[in-house]
Amino acid sequence: MCSCSSAHYVLIFLAITVTGGSAVSSVQVNLHDSATLPCSGRCSGLVRWTVYHNPDDVLTECDQTSCRSKEGYQMIHDQYLKGNLSLIITDADYSKRDTYTCDCDYLDICDVTLQVEFLKTSVQIESGDSLVLDLDLSDPVKVIYNSTAAAGPPSGPICTVHRRSLQCTPEYTQRASLTSGFELRRMTSSDSGVYTIWDTKYKEIIHVYTVTVQDNHQSLDRYLGSVVPMWKKVLGKFALSAGLVSVIVAFVLLIVQPKGNEHPCG
Repeated sequence: MCSCSSAHYVLIFLAITVTGGSAVSSVQVNLHDSATLPCSGRCSGLVRWTVYHNPDDVLTECDQTSCRSKEGYQMIHDQYLKGNLSLIITDADYSKRDTYTCDCDYLDICDVTLQVEFLKTSVQIESGDSLVLDLDLSDPVKVIYNSTAAAGPPSGPICTVHRRSLQCTPEYTQRASLTSGFELRRMTSSDSGVYTIWDTKYKEIIHVYTVTVQDNHQSLDRYLGSVVPMWKKVLGKFALSAGLVSVIVAFVLLIVQPKGNEHPCG
């Protein structure tokens, strides 16, 4: 009786050792792309995918008969029968970044972390305009500024955003607000730089904006730089046409002008 119990505990220990020590792999995709979290193995029972920290929330599950899934998640039954237990996430947004677990009859088979690549955007605006940055998610984020202007303000975190709450350093309190995104008013050329949206929960970069603010006189110079050559071409063509007309008129007058020793009445 005792020997049987001891053997039973040894089996439990081995099962925990084998299944609990599985390495965590990772998958990285672009925002809103479909993501496939790979996992393979034979399971004649129930296969489930859950979020690692919430094993009671089943995203999708398959048995020998069929599969059942929440919206946005999928397993393919034919592949499951062949040993492909991969989880498909149809729209990988930032809210789906997490570590996912696949288990067979509640024994861990695979742990896979989903990572979403951060976005990069270049922005050009005029001096005096507002800069609007998309925050991309509702988790707490920080807006971090790195100056590229010679006389720009100090680099570092300038504002913290959590849902509709906004806290900024004194230099930005009167200029910053939440509209359709994070808005910074009355931009000047000294505000040019790199603005990073940092997810404080996952400690990851979400979005990087490279911002160039042009003074009005720079815009005027650029406008004149494109307009003046055009007018030079127009005026050049006009001068060429006028010169050609003058030559033709002079030639005609030379032909029709009476000679000096001839009298019109004969």
